[in-house]
Amino acid sequence: MKKHLRIGTRGSKLAVVQAEAVRDRLASLNPELEFEIVKVSTTGDQNTGISLEQLGGEGVFVKELEDSLLRGEIDLAVHSLKDMLTTIPDGLRLAAVPQRVDPRDVLLSSSGRLSELPPKARIGTGSQRRAVQLMALRSDLEVCGLRGNIDTRIRKAFSSELDGVVMAAAALIRLDMRDKITEYLSVEDFVPAVGQGALGIEIRADDAHTYETVIPLNHELSWLSVTAERAFLRAMGGGCRSPIAALGTIENGNLCLNGIVANADGSKILRSGVEGNASVSEKIGEDLASKMIGMGANELIE
Repeated sequence: MKKHLRIGTRGSKLAVVQAEAVRDRLASLNPELEFEIVKVSTTGDQNTGISLEQLGGEGVFVKELEDSLLRGEIDLAVHSLKDMLTTIPDGLRLAAVPQRVDPRDVLLSSSGRLSELPPKARIGTGSQRRAVQLMALRSDLEVCGLRGNIDTRIRKAFSSELDGVVMAAAALIRLDMRDKITEYLSVEDFVPAVGQGALGIEIRADDAHTYETVIPLNHELSWLSVTAERAFLRAMGGGCRSPIAALGTIENGNLCLNGIVANADGSKILRSGVEGNASVSEKIGEDLASKMIGMGANELIE
């Protein structure tokens, strides 16, 4: 039995905080084991001056970590689940999803809430999904491309360079920076990215010891919600770069899944939802995809 487990993570401040939180929980449950955090540089981190669309968009924050897992250099990887592809590489598996934190997007601005911003206000985001939903709510805004770490985005949000920035609530919550949030954006108007607010713990598929070590961290309701979201994205063509988003919520065993599909410029946005028993969460995701394909979603996807 292994006594030493290596936890792989990106080197960003947020990623390290997330990995440390996982390490601390694992250490409290397994005092006989030693845990080491290993920082791995990813394509997305190495090219901060290039938009995610230009980099290929999907998997740019996870591929190097998955390669390290497959080479046996680390034993588990902690990802922001929204960065993970919906298809896991052969030889790996998504083993656990700890309890999700707030999945909403938030506005950071010194000029007030989204409805209070002046016409032609400049709002920064590196996400096409956020850009099209911003324009649907406020077509008079100017949406500006934005990359960089959390500190850079916060600085720009409150500088003369921009009038505000939209980012994930979860990032600020995990970094204990809730005080920077100007407004939480409603999930009805602003559907989050698939898996937003959740972490994914990925391991080698044949590593039974590591699986048994991490499975106590899995939060069943979070797992079922993101399973539905990821099934929807996968059925819609999970690797495509068109704006696709979904959020699953569970109450009394019933899973409600709402999603959007938009074309690249945001001129057309489809919204729909389905619900059913949470125990068949993957089917619920596939059902929403079928429903939206019937509404013409495929015509919007690049």
